[in-house]
Amino acid sequence: MSTDRTPTAPDGYVQPELDVRALTEVLDGEYAEVRDLVRTNLVTYASVLEDAEELSIDAYRERVRELVVEMAATGQTGMGFPKRYGGGGDVGASIAAFETLAFGDLSVLVKTGVQFGLFGGAILHLGTERHHDAYLPDLITGKLMGCFAMTETGHGSNVQALGTVARYDAAAQEFVITTEGDQARKDYIGNAARHGELAVVFAQLEVGGTSEGVHAFVVPIRSGGEVAPGVGIEDDGRKMGLNGVDNGRIRFDGVRVPREALLNRFADVTPEGVYESTIDNPDRRFFTMLGTLVQGRVSVGGAGVNAAKVALAVATKYALRRRQFAAGSQEEEQLLLDYGLHQRRLLPLIAQTYALHFAQDVVRTQLHEVFSGAEDDPQGRRRLEARAAGTKALATWHATRVIQECREACGGAGYLAVNRFAALKADSDIFTTFEGDNHVLLQLVAKGLLTDYASEFEDLDQLGMVRYVTNLAVETVIEKTSAHKLLERVRDLLPGGDEWDQEAGLLDSEYQLAMFRYREEHMLAGVARRLKAGIDRKRDAGAVFSEVQDHVIAVAHAHVERLVLEAFVEKMRTLPEGGDKVALGLLCDLFALSTIEADRAWFMEHGRLTVQRSKAITREVNDLCRKVRPLAGDLVDAWGVPAAMLRAPDLVG
Repeated sequence: MSTDRTPTAPDGYVQPELDVRALTEVLDGEYAEVRDLVRTNLVTYASVLEDAEELSIDAYRERVRELVVEMAATGQTGMGFPKRYGGGGDVGASIAAFETLAFGDLSVLVKTGVQFGLFGGAILHLGTERHHDAYLPDLITGKLMGCFAMTETGHGSNVQALGTVARYDAAAQEFVITTEGDQARKDYIGNAARHGELAVVFAQLEVGGTSEGVHAFVVPIRSGGEVAPGVGIEDDGRKMGLNGVDNGRIRFDGVRVPREALLNRFADVTPEGVYESTIDNPDRRFFTMLGTLVQGRVSVGGAGVNAAKVALAVATKYALRRRQFAAGSQEEEQLLLDYGLHQRRLLPLIAQTYALHFAQDVVRTQLHEVFSGAEDDPQGRRRLEARAAGTKALATWHATRVIQECREACGGAGYLAVNRFAALKADSDIFTTFEGDNHVLLQLVAKGLLTDYASEFEDLDQLGMVRYVTNLAVETVIEKTSAHKLLERVRDLLPGGDEWDQEAGLLDSEYQLAMFRYREEHMLAGVARRLKAGIDRKRDAGAVFSEVQDHVIAVAHAHVERLVLEAFVEKMRTLPEGGDKVALGLLCDLFALSTIEADRAWFMEHGRLTVQRSKAITREVNDLCRKVRPLAGDLVDAWGVPAAMLRAPDLVG
């Protein structure tokens, strides 16, 4: 039975006509030219998708390095660097280019991210003019390859506890870099095993026997292709995926670097051995330093969204070709996407991908404004860090879920390496843990919510945050959040007084947003009360926090989902009337209602959803899937994934 609606449908629904090119322009936004450059390069170098499977690991790594350098020559990888060094001077454009690169081979993407985002970004944002002049021109072209050596075997997320030490030798005016035990070796470092010549090394700075905390240093690890004296490098070997990236382990045995090797934007050491910093508080100094590296999280979140687009484009096109079982008396078997269950599997994921795309637009714009702004805005930076952390977490979890669902939706053919899912699954899996483990990132989001990004934000470790919250009235915590006074506001917007959510239309965006906001506020108040109750009983702050961690993650997740929906709704309001806006409206409703449906147990437990209304939401989600079904092919085409990147001959032809 066809699911296509006609203008004479009983409910008056008229199927919109999509202008795919116009919708692509909406999605590409102000960076359409940048994205098209990357798409062109992806098609030019499409053979790397076969190389990944056919070449030896050594040859594949070399091929990836060659491509990164060749793409750098087109300007696509240097857009975030200052023009005076050969860059494009546009941070937002650099993120858009990186996002689009995720349509292609993900080893090329990650190698690009390591070289220009992490290594280059650290020198740009943590260094000063002497470092920029020395390294950026060759770095931007790929002539100088480097590493970002932060993570250690024993410490990943807890950067403040790194074990590598940099001691200042005043007599020689040098820093001595030392790996203090196996747990302090730098590990999983991209570009380390083969290609890196320099490393930005994060180490505990000691001056005159006093520890000044973690700082970054430029350290040569190779010279003329040979490993530098005092440096030990091991190859991490094969990984689950991304085997075109040469990850390795690095050790330092008393490696000496000149005093000028310290990346000294925020702190410096005089020749005589006096430590100086414009930021007195060591915690604030540390968080300021790390905050400049937020670009990596924004980039990975966008890459996750675009990897999901590739999987959904393949699975949707397959579902519009593949037939299975005759659904009625007709002899021809039915298309997969005509089955309600298949619609349920794929179409809400398409809606969520569109939602995350628009949420990514917001965080990319914020990043561009913060890093391009003339004025320093500490609170704006903190909000950006939290939003980037939350968006990255939801986007990369989404990618993992989407790629798995799409692989299953393509059956046995989806399991064949030639049809791209093997590489997509293996290469994107690490996205959930690099640039910050997603659960740790959501704790950062919750910290911002609980403290309202207070001026004390950087000073608050886990225990400090608990004490800060418990010194406030719970009502004050809620009052400080951006969604405060929710119930009063929705009573003005919607009929029914306290029964507002039983009276409002399911497809009313204000109803949908109010449900998301209510859930977030209720969870936030719950966390604050549980923290306060534990401290009031004189319990250990660490134990109290540990017991509410599940609640902390839940409120952060709810908060970011609310931001995602708000981004989608705001985007809808800016669009001209027409078929594309109607289609995106269907997707926005589908995202909102399928999210409420997925968490309906919570809404019912907390009195915001009756059994009858819960059932009505499920019926509405099913109806929205039927309405989106005829549009599905155009909706995935609008993402502009080059046909060569789909590379699934058995699935899409």
